[in-house]
Amino acid sequence: MVPNAFLGVIYNLIGGFTSATNFIPFRQIKRWSWEVYWIIQGFAAWIIAPTLLAWIFVPHMGAIIAQAHADPANHAITYTILFGALWGVGGLTFGLAIRYLGFALGYSIALGLCMVFGTIIPPIYHGQIMAIAHTHSGQVTLLGVLVCAIAVAVNGAAGYSKEKEIGADAAIESGEQTFAFGKGLAIAILAGLMSAFFAFALDSGAPIAAIAKSSLLAAGHNDIWQNLPILVVLLWGGFFTNIVWSAILIYQNGSIRQFIGEPGVNPMRSAPTAGDTLVDLDPLDASTYNRIAPGTLVANYLFAALAGFLWYFQFFFNSMGKARMGIYDFSSWTLLMASIIIFATLWGIFFKEWNGTSARTKLLVALGLVLLVSSTLVIGYGNYLHAVFGN
Repeated sequence: MVPNAFLGVIYNLIGGFTSATNFIPFRQIKRWSWEVYWIIQGFAAWIIAPTLLAWIFVPHMGAIIAQAHADPANHAITYTILFGALWGVGGLTFGLAIRYLGFALGYSIALGLCMVFGTIIPPIYHGQIMAIAHTHSGQVTLLGVLVCAIAVAVNGAAGYSKEKEIGADAAIESGEQTFAFGKGLAIAILAGLMSAFFAFALDSGAPIAAIAKSSLLAAGHNDIWQNLPILVVLLWGGFFTNIVWSAILIYQNGSIRQFIGEPGVNPMRSAPTAGDTLVDLDPLDASTYNRIAPGTLVANYLFAALAGFLWYFQFFFNSMGKARMGIYDFSSWTLLMASIIIFATLWGIFFKEWNGTSARTKLLVALGLVLLVSSTLVIGYGNYLHAVFGN
């Protein structure tokens, strides 16, 4: 396959758009608690979508994973699942960060930190951080990390300012009934740290991609799909973490009956749920007492599944973009993160999340976005220097 950096950028932009969009279907879910629709979208995103698309585009999927598992020279399957499970904590807390901070701020802080940790954790693990710091390309990369950290601080200041300025009515109108800056910031920091393990899991899964590439070429297929099997294995770990936590919440909150129609409360609704989402009350039929209407229940499942598929497509397109970047494949992660933040910020503006705030707060939001995007460019340039000049 001939590298094409332009197509690589386009694929990552598409992935960023799907990721930033995946929380929008949650706003259409009615009378369901967070843990209920979270596990449904998770099953769609982490089990159905990656397995289905990998089996469609990659021949002999089962044999590829079995070969990677049997290879005594590496532990690709084990480490990919392990880091996937650690990332799962990030995915779980990321949803909570969006719940408490909103689209724009939640994405900016969590993904800004994800870029920082995703950049420094792999070289620390491999014992390369000091060597990197003593090269020109490494210094440029670390400068980008510093710029990103400053951007996160600026976004944090914007969130603090917003909390002081926005009223309860405005928060409800923008879908942020549970906006809480302090709690959301703490969760976003954890989400950013743990989410970075996705990049490390992709690194650990490189032997799986190598086997998949050989299988694809032997079958006469395009090797652009070589990274899809890594996603299948990685997301097993992520799903395990999330299903355990969701099951605990479902048990504690007694929300299991919501799967079959008992009403709950969706904290990400943009307005209070109307009464027409319930079955018409029939005094002679106890089954109609306080039940979600069948059409609403089906729609809830579909919206949750749609959110899951949209989420997965960020990495589906990222994997294609990485394969197209050639020697610049290092920049795919930062391109994806930058794209997500850009589109999330645009969605935040569309949903009027910053209405009711001062010009100073909006300026902080804009400045934070500029710094985040700039940091990705600097980090990408540092990696480019290393790839081309080796120092």
